[in-house]
Amino acid sequence: MPRIAIIGSCITRDLWPIQGAAGDHALLYVSRTSLPSLVSEPVRGFRPAATPPPPLKGNQHKALVADLAKTALARLVAFRPTHLVLDLIDERFDLISVGRSIVTHSWELEASGYLEQKAFRGGRPIGRLSAGCQRLWTEAAGEFAALVRATPLREAQLVLHVSRWADEVRGSDGRRRPLTDVAILDGRPADIGEHNALLEAYEATLTGLMPPMARLDAGGLRVADAGHRWGLSPFHFTPEYYAEIWRQLEALGVPQLSAAPAAPSVPAA
Repeated sequence: MPRIAIIGSCITRDLWPIQGAAGDHALLYVSRTSLPSLVSEPVRGFRPAATPPPPLKGNQHKALVADLAKTALARLVAFRPTHLVLDLIDERFDLISVGRSIVTHSWELEASGYLEQKAFRGGRPIGRLSAGCQRLWTEAAGEFAALVRATPLREAQLVLHVSRWADEVRGSDGRRRPLTDVAILDGRPADIGEHNALLEAYEATLTGLMPPMARLDAGGLRVADAGHRWGLSPFHFTPEYYAEIWRQLEALGVPQLSAAPAAPSVPAA
């Protein structure tokens, strides 16, 4: 049976119905992380709640705890995926330096209340677009590439899902217009061009460090969908985008685990 692992975001995760027939035994999803956080040490003294603190849901809390406790890589290696898909859309959040750990400053972390724990006192922000973050990311990419080569992950088909933020949105009338007023966290504005340039640089770095990776790229179809079931976002695309990426996955020999949707079928993380 194929075992699909994803390190990335909802643009890849939404290709599979990860609830129901597929089951966790066939698909492992690692999200709301960044490579510097993924390869970092656990946050010393962090204590996760026994149940998700409101307003977080189960999967959101699970992803957050994995980012703070640094359990994702061990799970990934133990999963022994036949296919490992990487997409970098979640590489948009700022980072926080906490002791000897790096964590992802996601909405889930803000909403959880964990930043009030003693373990996070003295944490220092690291801006995503800063030179310091760029250095951290490049070093972490090298560590991750070395891990892939040294573990059963080297046996997986590696796939890079190339993507960018859409700069246009298609409305309910079918017309396309420029996408403006984009924010990342707490309404803070974000520049689409700057983040797309960063993604391009990240992908070039990763390609130079990793073993050979196949590529998924539906660049001409990167249009945001005003009617997307998870809301308007520069990376919530029209159904045509998902259909094309799925076609490319099938061309790489990635089998369907069940009927593939033309549009997202599970809540976006």
